Amino acid sequence: MQLLFSLLVFVAFGIVVLYWTVALLARRGKCLQLSDDLGRVGLAIAFLVSTTSMLGSLYFSEIANYEPCRLCWYQRIFMYPISIVLLVALIRRRRDVVPYVLTLALLGSVISVYHYLVEWYPTLESNVCSLDVPCTTVWFREFGFISLPQMALTGFVTVFTVLVAPQITRVKNQAVSE
Repeated sequence: MQLLFSLLVFVAFGIVVLYWTVALLARRGKCLQLSDDLGRVGLAIAFLVSTTSMLGSLYFSEIANYEPCRLCWYQRIFMYPISIVLLVALIRRRRDVVPYVLTLALLGSVISVYHYLVEWYPTLESNVCSLDVPCTTVWFREFGFISLPQMALTGFVTVFTVLVAPQITRVKNQAVSE
């Protein structure tokens, strides 16, 4: 399963590259239809990414028995509500939840970056974590760099990207047409 979730990181990275590439091209007047289409499925993709992240974290803690540290819990605190909020938004066909989701994704990203750095540089650890489950524990490092905090960071960045990139294009195109 580590390998599967690690490969999903590359898929998510591809989604991020696709969204930002299309957004940049659309700002130059190219790929406008594709940009609109990606914007329409952004909530659904964000929901799939956040739900996969949530289920992945549950798999690693409850089935693989990787005990989450305090920073892992903080990342979960930000990721889990994203799935629930996006599910409700998809069912009710509402986009007005995007600012709340973006806030959660940004805050979760900050924690993920710090956690990832602590894994590589244990001296950066503050007194946030306990001695029982230190935040410096690296359960695995696939392909030499993909660990649990990096997976969480990828999830947060992907959610942020699929919700923001199409909006940047839309704002630019509206300004040009006015």
